[in-house]
Amino acid sequence: MYYLVDTPFIGANKDIDPADADLVVFGAPHGTVYRDIDNEPYADAPDTLRRALEDDARWLDHWDFDLDGPLLGDRGFAVADAGNLKTSPLDGAGNRHLIREATAQIVDGGAIPVMIGGDDSTPIPFIEALKPLGPLTIVQIDAHIDWRDERRGEPMGFSSTMRRASELEHVEAIIQVGIRGPGSARRAEVDLAKGWGAKIVTARDLHRDGTAAVMQHLKSGANCMITFDCDGLDPAIMPAVMAPTPGGLSYTQSIDLIDAVVKKSRLVAFDMVEFVPSRDPNGIAAMTAARILANGIGCLARGS
Repeated sequence: MYYLVDTPFIGANKDIDPADADLVVFGAPHGTVYRDIDNEPYADAPDTLRRALEDDARWLDHWDFDLDGPLLGDRGFAVADAGNLKTSPLDGAGNRHLIREATAQIVDGGAIPVMIGGDDSTPIPFIEALKPLGPLTIVQIDAHIDWRDERRGEPMGFSSTMRRASELEHVEAIIQVGIRGPGSARRAEVDLAKGWGAKIVTARDLHRDGTAAVMQHLKSGANCMITFDCDGLDPAIMPAVMAPTPGGLSYTQSIDLIDAVVKKSRLVAFDMVEFVPSRDPNGIAAMTAARILANGIGCLARGS
Protein backbone atom coordinates (compact mmCIF):
# COMPACT_ATOMS: atom_id res chain seq x y z
CA MET A 1 0.00 0.00 0.00
CA TYR A 2 2.85 2.41 0.88
CA TYR A 3 6.31 3.07 -0.38
CA LEU A 4 8.78 4.23 2.25
CA VAL A 5 10.64 7.53 2.06
CA ASP A 6 14.22 8.40 2.91
CA THR A 7 13.26 11.52 4.84
CA PRO A 8 10.41 11.11 7.35
CA PHE A 9 8.44 14.17 8.38
CA ILE A 10 9.92 16.10 11.28
CA GLY A 11 9.24 14.44 14.62
CA ALA A 12 8.74 10.97 13.13
CA ASN A 13 10.99 8.21 14.41
CA LYS A 14 12.09 5.60 11.84
CA ASP A 15 12.33 3.04 14.63
CA ILE A 16 8.66 3.36 15.64
CA ASP A 17 6.20 0.98 14.02
CA PRO A 18 3.09 2.91 12.89
CA ALA A 19 1.04 0.40 14.87
CA ASP A 20 2.71 1.65 18.06
CA ALA A 21 2.54 5.39 17.33
CA ASP A 22 0.29 8.09 18.75
CA LEU A 23 0.24 9.86 15.38
CA VAL A 24 0.95 8.58 11.87
CA VAL A 25 1.90 10.76 8.91
CA PHE A 26 1.38 9.51 5.38
CA GLY A 27 1.48 11.02 1.89
CA ALA A 28 -1.26 10.80 -0.73
CA PRO A 29 0.35 12.20 -3.88
CA HIS A 30 -2.73 11.90 -6.14
CA GLY A 31 -6.48 12.27 -5.73
CA THR A 32 -9.33 12.30 -8.24
CA VAL A 33 -8.37 13.94 -11.50
CA TYR A 34 -10.65 16.13 -13.64
CA ARG A 35 -10.86 15.65 -17.36
CA ASP A 36 -8.24 17.91 -18.94
CA ILE A 37 -6.91 19.09 -15.56
CA ASP A 38 -3.68 17.38 -14.57
CA ASN A 39 -3.06 16.42 -10.92
CA GLU A 40 0.63 15.66 -11.47
CA PRO A 41 1.81 19.09 -10.19
CA TYR A 42 0.96 17.91 -6.65
CA ALA A 43 2.72 14.55 -6.89
CA ASP A 44 5.93 15.56 -5.09
CA ALA A 45 4.21 17.65 -2.43
CA PRO A 46 4.49 15.11 0.44
CA ASP A 47 8.22 14.58 -0.07
CA THR A 48 8.88 18.29 -0.63
CA LEU A 49 7.31 19.17 2.72
CA ARG A 50 9.29 16.41 4.41
CA ARG A 51 12.56 17.71 2.97
CA ALA A 52 11.75 21.31 3.92
CA LEU A 53 12.38 20.57 7.60
CA GLU A 54 15.04 17.90 7.21
CA ASP A 55 17.70 20.02 8.93
CA ASP A 56 15.35 21.07 11.76
CA ALA A 57 14.54 17.41 12.42
CA ARG A 58 18.03 16.94 13.87
CA TRP A 59 17.24 19.39 16.68
CA LEU A 60 14.06 18.00 18.22
CA ASP A 61 15.32 18.76 21.72
CA HIS A 62 15.72 22.46 20.90
CA TRP A 63 13.21 25.04 22.11
CA ASP A 64 10.45 25.90 19.63
CA PHE A 65 9.14 29.33 20.56
CA ASP A 66 5.93 28.80 18.56
CA LEU A 67 5.10 25.97 20.96
CA ASP A 68 6.93 27.15 24.10
CA GLY A 69 9.05 24.01 24.26
CA PRO A 70 10.51 21.22 22.12
CA LEU A 71 8.35 20.17 19.16
CA LEU A 72 6.97 16.98 20.71
CA GLY A 73 6.83 18.22 24.29
CA ASP A 74 7.84 15.97 27.15
CA ARG A 75 5.03 13.39 27.30
CA GLY A 76 6.64 10.71 25.16
CA PHE A 77 4.37 11.38 22.18
CA ALA A 78 5.34 8.95 19.40
CA VAL A 79 5.15 9.95 15.73
CA ALA A 80 5.62 7.57 12.79
CA ASP A 81 5.83 8.29 9.07
CA ALA A 82 4.33 5.46 7.03
CA GLY A 83 5.58 6.87 3.72
CA ASN A 84 3.52 7.55 0.62
CA LEU A 85 0.57 5.66 -0.78
CA LYS A 86 1.09 4.11 -4.19
CA THR A 87 -1.40 6.39 -5.89
CA SER A 88 -1.66 6.88 -9.63
CA PRO A 89 -2.41 10.13 -11.53
CA LEU A 90 -5.45 8.87 -13.46
CA ASP A 91 -6.91 6.29 -11.06
CA GLY A 92 -9.31 8.34 -8.93
CA ALA A 93 -11.28 5.36 -7.65
CA GLY A 94 -8.11 3.45 -6.79
CA ASN A 95 -6.59 6.45 -5.06
CA ARG A 96 -9.70 6.99 -2.97
CA HIS A 97 -9.62 3.33 -1.93
CA LEU A 98 -5.97 3.56 -0.86
CA ILE A 99 -6.56 6.74 1.17
CA ARG A 100 -9.69 5.35 2.80
CA GLU A 101 -8.00 2.07 3.76
CA ALA A 102 -4.82 3.71 5.04
CA THR A 103 -6.75 6.17 7.18
CA ALA A 104 -9.03 3.47 8.55
CA GLN A 105 -6.03 1.35 9.52
CA ILE A 106 -4.49 4.25 11.46
CA VAL A 107 -7.78 5.05 13.18
CA ASP A 108 -8.35 1.40 14.06
CA GLY A 109 -4.89 1.36 15.66
CA GLY A 110 -5.84 4.26 17.92
CA ALA A 111 -3.48 6.80 16.33
CA ILE A 112 -4.16 10.24 14.85
CA PRO A 113 -3.91 10.23 11.03
CA VAL A 114 -2.10 13.15 9.37
CA MET A 115 -2.24 13.16 5.58
CA ILE A 116 -0.12 15.23 3.22
CA GLY A 117 -1.78 15.57 -0.21
CA GLY A 118 -2.13 15.75 -3.11
CA ASP A 119 -4.88 17.93 -4.51
CA ASP A 120 -7.93 18.92 -2.51
CA SER A 121 -9.91 15.87 -3.55
CA THR A 122 -7.76 13.67 -1.31
CA PRO A 123 -9.66 14.69 1.88
CA ILE A 124 -12.91 13.11 0.60
CA PRO A 125 -11.93 9.48 1.39
CA PHE A 126 -9.86 10.69 4.37
CA ILE A 127 -12.99 12.16 5.96
CA GLU A 128 -15.04 9.08 5.06
CA ALA A 129 -12.64 6.87 6.99
CA LEU A 130 -13.05 8.90 10.19
CA LYS A 131 -16.60 7.58 10.71
CA PRO A 132 -15.66 5.17 13.58
CA LEU A 133 -14.62 8.20 15.67
CA GLY A 134 -18.22 9.40 15.88
CA PRO A 135 -19.78 12.80 15.10
CA LEU A 136 -17.23 15.04 13.42
CA THR A 137 -16.70 18.77 13.06
CA ILE A 138 -14.58 19.84 10.09
CA VAL A 139 -12.54 23.03 10.25
CA GLN A 140 -11.60 23.77 6.66
CA ILE A 141 -8.91 26.40 6.00
CA ASP A 142 -9.25 27.35 2.36
CA ALA A 143 -9.88 30.20 -0.04
CA HIS A 144 -12.84 28.26 -1.48
CA ILE A 145 -15.95 26.55 -0.09
CA ASP A 146 -15.64 23.50 -2.43
CA TRP A 147 -19.39 22.88 -2.56
CA ARG A 148 -19.89 21.95 -6.23
CA ASP A 149 -21.95 18.82 -6.84
CA GLU A 150 -19.82 18.08 -9.87
CA ARG A 151 -17.34 19.76 -12.15
CA ARG A 152 -16.57 18.57 -15.68
CA GLY A 153 -18.79 15.59 -14.91
CA GLU A 154 -16.70 14.49 -11.90
CA PRO A 155 -18.41 14.58 -8.46
CA MET A 156 -15.32 13.54 -6.46
CA GLY A 157 -12.90 16.28 -7.51
CA PHE A 158 -11.36 19.15 -5.60
CA SER A 159 -14.30 21.54 -6.10
CA SER A 160 -16.67 19.10 -4.34
CA THR A 161 -14.81 18.18 -1.16
CA MET A 162 -17.08 19.86 1.38
CA ARG A 163 -20.22 19.00 -0.59
CA ARG A 164 -19.31 15.32 -0.34
CA ALA A 165 -18.37 15.73 3.32
CA SER A 166 -21.77 17.30 4.05
CA GLU A 167 -23.44 14.11 2.79
CA LEU A 168 -21.68 11.88 5.33
CA GLU A 169 -23.81 10.96 8.32
CA HIS A 170 -20.95 11.36 10.79
CA VAL A 171 -20.18 14.96 9.74
CA GLU A 172 -22.25 17.17 12.03
CA ALA A 173 -20.62 20.58 11.49
CA ILE A 174 -18.44 22.34 8.94
CA ILE A 175 -16.60 25.61 9.66
CA GLN A 176 -15.02 27.16 6.56
CA VAL A 177 -12.22 29.62 7.32
CA GLY A 178 -10.31 32.02 5.07
CA ILE A 179 -12.91 32.12 2.31
CA ARG A 180 -12.37 34.96 -0.14
CA GLY A 181 -12.29 36.03 -3.77
CA PRO A 182 -13.92 34.16 -6.66
CA GLY A 183 -13.84 30.41 -7.02
CA SER A 184 -15.94 27.61 -8.48
CA ALA A 185 -18.92 28.41 -6.24
CA ARG A 186 -21.95 30.16 -7.62
CA ARG A 187 -24.94 31.58 -5.72
CA ALA A 188 -26.55 28.13 -5.65
CA GLU A 189 -23.54 26.52 -3.95
CA VAL A 190 -23.29 29.31 -1.38
CA ASP A 191 -27.00 28.98 -0.59
CA LEU A 192 -26.67 25.19 -0.29
CA ALA A 193 -23.69 25.46 2.05
CA LYS A 194 -25.44 27.97 4.29
CA GLY A 195 -28.69 26.00 4.12
CA TRP A 196 -26.89 22.85 5.27
CA GLY A 197 -25.51 24.78 8.23
CA ALA A 198 -21.92 25.43 7.20
CA LYS A 199 -20.40 28.40 9.00
CA ILE A 200 -18.48 30.55 6.54
CA VAL A 201 -15.78 32.66 8.20
CA THR A 202 -14.29 34.85 5.50
CA ALA A 203 -10.68 35.95 5.53
CA ARG A 204 -11.90 39.46 6.31
CA ASP A 205 -13.82 38.10 9.33
CA LEU A 206 -10.66 36.44 10.63
CA HIS A 207 -8.47 39.48 10.01
CA ARG A 208 -10.97 41.67 11.87
CA ASP A 209 -12.00 39.42 14.78
CA GLY A 210 -9.14 36.92 15.12
CA THR A 211 -9.65 33.29 16.11
CA ALA A 212 -12.83 34.25 18.00
CA ALA A 213 -14.55 34.44 14.60
CA VAL A 214 -13.99 30.68 14.30
CA MET A 215 -14.16 29.55 17.92
CA GLN A 216 -17.70 30.87 18.36
CA HIS A 217 -18.84 28.10 15.99
CA LEU A 218 -16.79 25.24 17.48
CA LYS A 219 -18.51 23.16 20.15
CA SER A 220 -16.34 22.55 23.18
CA GLY A 221 -15.02 18.99 23.31
CA ALA A 222 -16.19 18.13 19.80
CA ASN A 223 -14.35 15.58 17.68
CA CYS A 224 -12.68 17.81 15.11
CA MET A 225 -10.48 17.52 12.04
CA ILE A 226 -8.56 20.28 10.28
CA THR A 227 -8.27 20.19 6.53
CA PHE A 228 -5.71 22.79 5.46
CA ASP A 229 -5.65 23.86 1.81
CA CYS A 230 -2.47 25.84 1.22
CA ASP A 231 -4.36 28.43 -0.80
CA GLY A 232 -6.00 29.45 2.46
CA LEU A 233 -2.70 31.23 3.13
CA ASP A 234 -1.89 34.62 1.67
CA PRO A 235 0.07 34.30 -1.59
CA ALA A 236 2.71 36.65 -0.20
CA ILE A 237 3.86 33.68 1.92
CA MET A 238 2.30 30.85 -0.12
CA PRO A 239 2.69 31.34 -3.88
CA ALA A 240 2.99 27.56 -4.39
CA VAL A 241 -0.68 26.90 -5.14
CA MET A 242 -2.81 26.67 -8.27
CA ALA A 243 -5.22 29.42 -7.24
CA PRO A 244 -3.38 32.20 -5.35
CA THR A 245 -5.85 34.74 -3.93
CA PRO A 246 -4.91 37.94 -2.07
CA GLY A 247 -5.95 38.44 1.53
CA GLY A 248 -5.34 35.02 3.01
CA LEU A 249 -4.14 33.89 6.42
CA SER A 250 -0.69 34.63 7.77
CA TYR A 251 1.59 32.05 9.32
CA THR A 252 0.86 33.35 12.82
CA GLN A 253 -2.91 33.38 12.27
CA SER A 254 -2.68 29.79 11.08
CA ILE A 255 -0.78 28.45 14.08
CA ASP A 256 -2.94 30.49 16.47
CA LEU A 257 -6.04 28.93 14.92
CA ILE A 258 -4.65 25.39 15.16
CA ASP A 259 -3.71 25.99 18.80
CA ALA A 260 -7.18 27.34 19.59
CA VAL A 261 -8.88 24.34 17.94
CA VAL A 262 -6.72 21.84 19.84
CA LYS A 263 -7.42 23.58 23.15
CA LYS A 264 -11.20 23.71 22.66
CA SER A 265 -11.89 20.42 20.86
CA ARG A 266 -10.51 16.92 20.41
CA LEU A 267 -8.47 17.08 17.21
CA VAL A 268 -8.69 13.61 15.69
CA ALA A 269 -7.18 14.16 12.22
CA PHE A 270 -5.29 16.71 10.13
CA ASP A 271 -4.56 17.02 6.44
CA MET A 272 -2.62 19.51 4.34
CA VAL A 273 -3.24 19.69 0.59
CA GLU A 274 -2.82 21.74 -2.60
CA PHE A 275 0.89 22.49 -2.32
CA VAL A 276 2.51 22.83 -5.78
CA PRO A 277 6.30 22.35 -5.56
CA SER A 278 7.03 23.76 -9.01
CA ARG A 279 5.68 27.14 -7.91
CA ASP A 280 8.14 27.42 -5.04
CA PRO A 281 11.56 28.04 -6.61
CA ASN A 282 13.31 29.12 -3.41
CA GLY A 283 11.72 26.65 -0.98
CA ILE A 284 10.30 29.28 1.38
CA ALA A 285 6.69 28.28 0.75
CA ALA A 286 7.51 24.62 1.48
CA MET A 287 9.15 25.59 4.74
CA THR A 288 6.10 27.69 5.68
CA ALA A 289 3.62 24.91 4.92
CA ALA A 290 5.75 22.29 6.66
CA ARG A 291 6.17 24.48 9.73
CA ILE A 292 2.40 24.90 10.00
CA LEU A 293 1.93 21.16 9.77
CA ALA A 294 4.69 20.56 12.32
CA ASN A 295 3.04 23.07 14.59
CA GLY A 296 -0.16 21.06 14.39
CA ILE A 297 1.74 17.94 15.41
CA GLY A 298 3.33 19.86 18.28
CA CYS A 299 -0.08 21.03 19.49
CA LEU A 300 -1.40 17.48 19.30
CA ALA A 301 1.60 16.20 21.28
CA ARG A 302 0.60 18.58 24.05
CA GLY A 303 -3.17 18.26 23.90
CA SER A 304 -3.89 14.68 22.90
